[in-house]
Amino acid sequence: MVTISGLVFSQGSSAVESAGTNSLIDQAINGVQRFLSYTGFYNVMLGNVIMIVVALVFIWLAIKYDYEPLLLIPIGTGIIIGNIPFVGGNQIGIYESGSVLNYLYFGVVKGIYPPLIFLGIGAMTDFSSLISNPKLILLGAAAQIGVFLTFFGAILLGFNLAEAGAIGIIGGADGPTAIFISSKLVNGLKGTQNLIGPIAIAAYSYMALVPVIQPPIMRLLTGKDERLIRMKPPRVVSKTEKIIFPIIGLLLTTFISPSALPLLGMLFFGNLLKESGRTERLAETARTKMIDIVTILLGVTVGASTQADVFLTWVSIKIFMLGAASFIVATAGGVLFAKFMNIFLRGDNKINPLIGAAGVSAVPDSARVVQLMGQKYDKNNHLLMHAMAPNVSGVIGSAVAAGILLSFLG
Repeated sequence: MVTISGLVFSQGSSAVESAGTNSLIDQAINGVQRFLSYTGFYNVMLGNVIMIVVALVFIWLAIKYDYEPLLLIPIGTGIIIGNIPFVGGNQIGIYESGSVLNYLYFGVVKGIYPPLIFLGIGAMTDFSSLISNPKLILLGAAAQIGVFLTFFGAILLGFNLAEAGAIGIIGGADGPTAIFISSKLVNGLKGTQNLIGPIAIAAYSYMALVPVIQPPIMRLLTGKDERLIRMKPPRVVSKTEKIIFPIIGLLLTTFISPSALPLLGMLFFGNLLKESGRTERLAETARTKMIDIVTILLGVTVGASTQADVFLTWVSIKIFMLGAASFIVATAGGVLFAKFMNIFLRGDNKINPLIGAAGVSAVPDSARVVQLMGQKYDKNNHLLMHAMAPNVSGVIGSAVAAGILLSFLG
């Protein structure tokens, strides 16, 4: 009896142990399956792979060819971060409320980062070439034709007025201005799409590709004799002129376009810090540490906003097509207007039309492209200082154009 009872007891114990073991195995299998379901390998989509490849191309261009590495490396890394597959609801993605990336992205969607970038640009910019030859500001203005033609092109492709205004500013080749106007015109407004990511990526991509896009247009629109034109050296600008310029520039441009005050106000404020001679510490901080920090945050968050499900759409493709067209038109507008000005100029007052290409506000890359192009045909022809005049006026012009669009469409 005891033996049987013991046998029965022993069999019952084995059954319980077996059931417990099976339960633990099932829990382990379920745990592994749950873990796998949260991995990027399980949730990856073709769109994520495409965007990661694009990011790697950006990083490769920045490292291999030195194409705007300070922008393309943060943006490329941001694209990778934004396209790592994840399960929603855990406050990870840039569009998930409460996530760290979402908090950092606040500076983009509310237009905080662009004015800080302009402050740094102002603190590192020398307006001497523009002050010494003020007529060259017309070349920066002429290049803005790309903004307004792209605006109408976007309308023809089905975008509404606010979206077309935000897309058009890509023609100014000014990333911070493109982000600023996008944050004002298409950020959560009724009837508009979230276009900040595609617009920002398009603007910065074409800025980085200045050495590739502009030279063929410059060669096409100029003859050899025009490329050999030597401009007379700019006159020496006094310290007083350098101090007065940002004050007059601030008053004049913001009275014309008050909506651009956040950008132009910070641009001329930064320049006044530089030229006053009394605030070198502030100017140094603005043009180094501060602009570096903001560039990192801006680049990474803009890149991370390109999640495949948001970014890979026909809308994005149309924006990139319009951006390319606007950049080409802006470059051509500057070169052709320089040729037009030469009709009325004589002798050493003539302008080398190549510097008109610097009217886009990709500072200082487009001016460097002009210098290299000029020296390709005449090694002793130094156009950099002349090209900086339309280049910095292009920065001012794109901000004014953005303000005008905001006034009508905001």
